[in-house]
Amino acid sequence: MSEWWEEPYKGGPMVAVPGFPRELHVGDQDGLDAVAYKRTVWRAGRWQGPASRFDDTFSQAFSTGAGPNVIDTGIAGVQRQQGWDDTGVVTEREFNLLRSIRVPEGKPHAHEMAMDANAQNLLAEAFAQFHAKPPPKATTRERALDGAISWLGYKESPAGSNSTTFGQWYGMDRQPWCAMAVTYWFEVEADGSPSFARGSRYAYVPYIVSDAALAKNGLTLTNSPKPGDLVCYDFDRDGTFDHVGLFEAGTPSSFRAIEGNTSTSNNSNGGEVMRRDRSTSQASIVFVRVAEP
Repeated sequence: MSEWWEEPYKGGPMVAVPGFPRELHVGDQDGLDAVAYKRTVWRAGRWQGPASRFDDTFSQAFSTGAGPNVIDTGIAGVQRQQGWDDTGVVTEREFNLLRSIRVPEGKPHAHEMAMDANAQNLLAEAFAQFHAKPPPKATTRERALDGAISWLGYKESPAGSNSTTFGQWYGMDRQPWCAMAVTYWFEVEADGSPSFARGSRYAYVPYIVSDAALAKNGLTLTNSPKPGDLVCYDFDRDGTFDHVGLFEAGTPSSFRAIEGNTSTSNNSNGGEVMRRDRSTSQASIVFVRVAEP
């Protein structure tokens, strides 16, 4: 009769956890998932325990084994028992295996699921830690910038038509659309602002600049741009501003911006949402701040 470690683990229905916390390698950030795996592998007969060996470090010893005895073989031992390569890495495959194996015959708690309620709770906490949603951006301009970034690569269709989602939403499709895209990003992606309005005010860049100079509709000029501030360009330096985007990063003289209706061959009517590297050598430039609600 073979010993329990000489045949694959007997399985059962996978225990419930919120999700896979992360792939785990030696040297990764300490975490409660490492504690949960040690507890599970201990109950499965391939790790020493209890508490003295259940720290939150995914050690080399636990990953690939601390010695030749079955009780010292860790994750790699579990993998070998299943006939898998003994990498010692916890991928989603190993995670699901540990959720489904039973404690072997002759071990304490035989036939129970190796991953007990304690380990399940630890994995739930680890999942929350490693999959926590970032807090929402605090300012309207930051949310508008995030929204603009999500449109990178978008192109008008057909090419050269100025037909876009932004123009259709605004109510002026097939017109130059950089300012309508900015309006969309503030009104839709950032959930609204005091300065923009769908279908009115700012489909025309010179109106943005002139109202900012007069501090109208919550627009003001600034010499210290922050992420999400408007960047207005006069490429011909003739006093008529012909393009607008959102400042992303950099200095007032050299920066990166997210812009609609641009391309490398046509700065202000190029048909695409792009990230552009800009400088004051290219155009007359003003920065405009949008008031918060």
